[in-house]
Amino acid sequence: MTPLTPVITEHWDTPDLFTIEGYRRKGGYRALPKALAMDPDAIIGMVKDTGLRGRGGAGFPTGLKWSFVPQNDGKPHYLVVNADESEPGACKDVPIMIANPHALLEGVIIASYAIRASHAFIYIRGEVPQSIRRVAAAIREAEQAGLIGDNISGSGFSLSVTVHSGAGAYICGEETALLNSLEGLRGQPRLKPPFPATHGLYASPTVVNNVETIANVPWIINNGVDWFRQFGTEKSPGFKVFAVSGHVVRPGIYEAPLGITMGELLEYAGGVIGGGPVKFWLPGGSSVPMLTADHLDTPLTYEAMVDAGSMLGTGTPMIFNNTISVVKAVTRWLEFYKHESCGKCTPCREGTYWITGLLDKFEAGHGTDPDMDLLNEVCGHIMGRSFCALGDAAATPYPAAVKYFRDEFQTATSVPVDESFPPAAGYVFEGVAAR
Repeated sequence: MTPLTPVITEHWDTPDLFTIEGYRRKGGYRALPKALAMDPDAIIGMVKDTGLRGRGGAGFPTGLKWSFVPQNDGKPHYLVVNADESEPGACKDVPIMIANPHALLEGVIIASYAIRASHAFIYIRGEVPQSIRRVAAAIREAEQAGLIGDNISGSGFSLSVTVHSGAGAYICGEETALLNSLEGLRGQPRLKPPFPATHGLYASPTVVNNVETIANVPWIINNGVDWFRQFGTEKSPGFKVFAVSGHVVRPGIYEAPLGITMGELLEYAGGVIGGGPVKFWLPGGSSVPMLTADHLDTPLTYEAMVDAGSMLGTGTPMIFNNTISVVKAVTRWLEFYKHESCGKCTPCREGTYWITGLLDKFEAGHGTDPDMDLLNEVCGHIMGRSFCALGDAAATPYPAAVKYFRDEFQTATSVPVDESFPPAAGYVFEGVAAR
């Protein structure tokens, strides 16, 4: 079985790790002076050489994104950390901010220096006040220690960091909607191009990165490219914080190299509750196509998941056993996307309405074969035609579900649910958040 590789999570059992003293005792803030002694472009090149890919879902190469920021353009540059984690089933950024906020903050300072940003924003979902308090307290400690502010450590580099609390809109996890929200506008996605790298926050060059992505940076600076690339695969190097949830004995955080299989992670999580088989699972939150037990030995990498017909996404696998109806699960996810649609574009606004209406018929036992064909047609009209990825996420669950579980839709009868288990979505959130 592939061994776990605790790096970001290594010292989470340290009671005061969230304080600057506790973080420093475990080697924290040793990467910062090294980075400040480097040329900013050298840092960007180093991150590019590691092959670090964004851990927020898209998997875009981080160093490449940083390199898109124009230099000597006379405009202010900004770093924005996307901590608006709200995907159903996703819960790995919130534990990082609660357990070790200074790792995130050290990464923020280094990344800001690399892209020549003098102001960084950390946009945190408002429903998790503990993480907001932890990050805000870490910023105050870093300011008092002279690690944030004017002329940091005599380097000539100055930085201010602001924590912004979101108001609970899932759409603000999309980077341009997040930027609109930061500017005080309605959280709706912008048309791209232009991209945030040149026209981001306040129409200035901006890098938007996920919490886990930025938290990797201090370890890369400290240990180097070869050290990072010893983990994972050629196209998906490094390690990943996996949040395993659902019908497993030990839901929680498992940090492992990319390329570990779901079957191996499932062993670490104690197997399926009750010892039964896996019915279906999702590699990275509800916005990726479901897979079945036949895919448990597929490597959890960006490329292997695509080849299997899904996506790695946020790397937060949800496991479901035979007590769950596929029809019910897909209907609940689509109700979420319908509720969270910002309404800006017609495919998403109207498409989610039609999909949920049709799925309700199946859940009630009144679905027909023509309804199944119509669902596929509606999903096809949404996929790739909406302003942002929310539309694609809404069009994803049904086609994969009917591919593997067409019989459940044809019978239009829900699989009997064991009422001794809480609903899947609630169980997933509580199981992970409790750790």
